[in-house]
Amino acid sequence: MSWGTELWDQFDNLEKHTQWGIDILEKYIKFVKERTDIELSYAKQLRNLSKKYQPKKNSKEEEEYRYTACKAFLSTLNEMNDYAGQHEVISENMTSQITVDLMRYVQELKQERKSNFHDGRKAQQHIETCWKQLESSKRRFERDCKEADRAQQYFEKMDADINVTKADVEKARQQAQLRHQMAEDSKADYSSILQRFNQEQWEYYHTHIPNIFQKIQEMEERRIVRIGESMKTYAEVDRQVIPIIGKCLDGIVKAAESIDQKNDSQLVVEAYKSGFEPPGDIEFEDYTQPMKRTVSENSLSSSKEGKPELKFGGKSRGKLWPFIKKNKLVSLLTSPHQPPPPPPASASPSAVPNGPQSPKQQKEPLSHRFNEFMTSKPKIHCFRSLKRGLSLKLGATPEDFSNLPPEQRRKKLQQKVDDLNKEIQKETDQRDAITRMKDVYLKNPQMGDPASLDHKLAEVTQNIDRLRLETQKFEAWLAEVEGRLPARSEQARRQSGMYDGQTHQTVTNCAQDRESSPDGSYTEEQSQESELKVLATDFDDEFDDEEPLPAIGTCKALYTFEGQNEGTISVVEGEMLSVIEEDKGDGWTRIRRNEDEEGYVPTSYVEVYLDKNAKGS
Repeated sequence: MSWGTELWDQFDNLEKHTQWGIDILEKYIKFVKERTDIELSYAKQLRNLSKKYQPKKNSKEEEEYRYTACKAFLSTLNEMNDYAGQHEVISENMTSQITVDLMRYVQELKQERKSNFHDGRKAQQHIETCWKQLESSKRRFERDCKEADRAQQYFEKMDADINVTKADVEKARQQAQLRHQMAEDSKADYSSILQRFNQEQWEYYHTHIPNIFQKIQEMEERRIVRIGESMKTYAEVDRQVIPIIGKCLDGIVKAAESIDQKNDSQLVVEAYKSGFEPPGDIEFEDYTQPMKRTVSENSLSSSKEGKPELKFGGKSRGKLWPFIKKNKLVSLLTSPHQPPPPPPASASPSAVPNGPQSPKQQKEPLSHRFNEFMTSKPKIHCFRSLKRGLSLKLGATPEDFSNLPPEQRRKKLQQKVDDLNKEIQKETDQRDAITRMKDVYLKNPQMGDPASLDHKLAEVTQNIDRLRLETQKFEAWLAEVEGRLPARSEQARRQSGMYDGQTHQTVTNCAQDRESSPDGSYTEEQSQESELKVLATDFDDEFDDEEPLPAIGTCKALYTFEGQNEGTISVVEGEMLSVIEEDKGDGWTRIRRNEDEEGYVPTSYVEVYLDKNAKGS
């Protein structure tokens, strides 16, 4: 089967068909290009998706990826990133192996097709020219034959006419012979041209056109084979990445199988374990006794205006410490526990003979406050810790992490020590490198000046010393926490045992005194005073280095107030004093006299002038 023999007369149709074949090839190229664009877009979207859910550096999300489920999710994101990379590989391979190659082939194909059909048109034009020559010689031969026949008829007519002269007959005879000669020449020319045309026509239909159509057929078949090979390559490009995509999916499955719920539960314990002991049982309080309230361990005692308030003493006080806010501790230790007295009816001291006083029966003994505070000593050591707690509320984190529970504090300190040790190792390696470089400079002065490294070496040495001091400081805090954690329960039991006996005796004495006192008030026993002295000794040692609170304004005493209760201070009408703490809503203002005497007075007894700058800071 050959187009040259079967389609010898279908030149125009073959031209249209080959153009259609090139259009099909260009359409396939466009399809592959759009597929590569889709792969690139899909890979980009996958990468953006993986990047979107990646944990942010130095953020809380990074800490969450300690859990196995989060690690598996992170592995999934990484595998999806590799998965996206394989789609990029598909796009690149299709572009290089199919699109670029086919586009170059299409250009070659167009040039070849143009050349073949140019040769075909040239052969067509040549055969058409030969045909025109044949037609022209044929028409000339026909015309000459007709002219010769008319000339012969005219000669015969002249020769038969007796009236015609002999000269005219001879002239007609010569004319007839001339026409016959011209007809013979035209016949010979026509015969020659006809033979040549037949030869050209035979060569055209049996040689030139078959050869040209054969080339066109081969070109078209190569195009068909090429598009088939491109389709195979299209499939192979996808097939080549299937094993790697399978590995990505296997990685996701492996990550999912690595999830350990028990390990995650243990990490939650390690992350949030405070190290505190659960609170103890609250004892029953019998309100049927003929007394206002019973002061007992782990029980509710009277608060201001007769409302019940939780009081913690001994063992339970220490255990319930995590549930008490630090600002409540400050008010527990320093501020009065009863509402302030109303201002007198007149400004003169005679209007209030004895001066406004807080009722003693609502005042809790100071020793109980010391007991509560000292029992909680493992949690907060001094007022500096309170300041750190207050500064934490303002956004600053204490350097020793004292705002955290013991177990969490230990982990933070251990992490800090590890980080400092890494920095020390890094600086040490840098120092060793500088030292070796200096030795090289000493041996080979032409390589550099050894003195130029002294400044850098001294700087690195200072950094190492500073980091070691920091490490020692944090290791001391860590040793303190680690030494306290295992021993805390035993120490708490010893303290609780001591305070249980003391508190039991104190409660019994207080109850007896309240029963015997007509107004419900009582005085402290000698044993409590001794206990107060013992506890105050340790208490004072820890607060000697505390700086006094800054003054935030001044105030003027409107009335005379005799501070007879603990935490209060006496003032005289018209006296000017410094304000160091505003009224927190309980009706008391904290003031200072002469930088060494301070206490609380009723807010209604003074006129306060706050310093705006101090208040704003």
